[in-house]
Amino acid sequence: MKKQIKNLAIILAFISTLGCLVGCVKQDREKSRQEKIVASSSIKEDKKAIKQKQLAHLKEHEQEIVDFVKAQNTKVESVQINWDETEWGVAGNGTPQGGDEMILIFGGFNQNPESSWRVDVVVEDGKINLKTMSLGQYLRMGGRIFE
Repeated sequence: MKKQIKNLAIILAFISTLGCLVGCVKQDREKSRQEKIVASSSIKEDKKAIKQKQLAHLKEHEQEIVDFVKAQNTKVESVQINWDETEWGVAGNGTPQGGDEMILIFGGFNQNPESSWRVDVVVEDGKINLKTMSLGQYLRMGGRIFE
């Protein structure tokens, strides 16, 4: 009988230790999950802040963008930039490493709602390089290339 009680006590001690371990692991997982959520939301906030700074920088250099678009065609008299349509992305270059981080700027010209263009600017190490400005989409009028 003493042997059975001793074995029962050992089994109970083993089960309680095992239960404690499972509980501790579960708490660690939950804590880790919460930390990931907090880190993820702060990363999103950081990215949003970076985009706002980059957009402000582009707006400071609006005239350079306007001049670039005007230089594409002598018939362009005025340039409108649609800042609300600005996009951030990565340009594919066909390699596994991918391409450059880009900012895509959209707009129109000559006060015509059917006009459109897109200018692409490369972002290097989080900084906008206006020297890389290129026409990402030809000047268009009503969906057709403007000549």
